[in-house]
Amino acid sequence: MFKKPLSITGRIRRTEYALSFVVYATILIFATVTIMSGGSMLFLLAYPLLVWFGIAQNAKRCHDRGNSGWYQFIPFYVLWMLFAGSEPGTNKYGPNPKGAGDAGIQPAI
Repeated sequence: MFKKPLSITGRIRRTEYALSFVVYATILIFATVTIMSGGSMLFLLAYPLLVWFGIAQNAKRCHDRGNSGWYQFIPFYVLWMLFAGSEPGTNKYGPNPKGAGDAGIQPAI
């Protein structure tokens, strides 16, 4: 988990995406409150890195769903990425991060 968090290539699972979302939101809120209350302006330097982290993780989750990274800019698509499953097997963005199988799909007996 969290291998190459600033890269926009590859795929990530819902769990990693949800954790990334929580980390991103927590740091963003903390930095904003600190800056607004007259605290260290050092957090302003962290904003571009934080924004890139969010964009990269969103793009990788879009790839896991089988879509282009540009889909992240569709309003409310982030919510869809939090709850929707991944595309089974390998797609054009790489192998399924769950493993070589078909994303946990069990054969009918």
